[in-house]
Amino acid sequence: MSLEIRMLTLGLASTNAYLIGDTASGAAVLIDPVDDAPRLYQAAQEAGWTIQLILATHAHFDHVLASKALKELTGAPFYIHADGVPWLERLPQQGRMFGVASFPEAAQPDRLLTTAPEVLQVGAIVLHTLYTPGHAPGHLSFFLPSERIVFSGDCLFAGSIGRTDLPGADYDTLMQSIFTQLLPLGDDVRVLAGHNQPTSIGRERKNNPFLMDYDGNDL
Repeated sequence: MSLEIRMLTLGLASTNAYLIGDTASGAAVLIDPVDDAPRLYQAAQEAGWTIQLILATHAHFDHVLASKALKELTGAPFYIHADGVPWLERLPQQGRMFGVASFPEAAQPDRLLTTAPEVLQVGAIVLHTLYTPGHAPGHLSFFLPSERIVFSGDCLFAGSIGRTDLPGADYDTLMQSIFTQLLPLGDDVRVLAGHNQPTSIGRERKNNPFLMDYDGNDL
């Protein structure tokens, strides 16, 4: 089994999209269709991969702007947590909320994920869902055990955490998500987040000021 991961940083908020390719079968999964569907599609084609599944960590505009166009280009199903649907349906309005022009409509989800852990498989790509709300309703992270990688969306960043000043966000819920879902994965696990550069669980456990300052007595 040989998997390869390509990161593309796109859009107004410099958001990271991740292409995971099974180099043996050519099957690929796209995590967060952030923006510029043609570029995401082209990146897969250049690698010799076919996108067979599109996943969103959450429904904030910068993570789903290309969802509809990419789904039309690839024919791949689009999965998101059920609690993200209200935000997804308001994608055109999200633009005005953030002070820019209206955005296009989002893709219709083909499947709504839940809080219960699930295993999603495409070829040799096996992803485990982790329910990590706090930054956004229905936020999910995706763990790739074979590569010891977690795609944390806007839950945990290198040296920081997701914003909790947005509607539907909650600081304590976010910290609970990090401490109960992400940190137990192990210090060796690499963290590929929705923004900024890669990091690791161990590095964030030791150096992230938000984690170091958090009073976890309620965990």
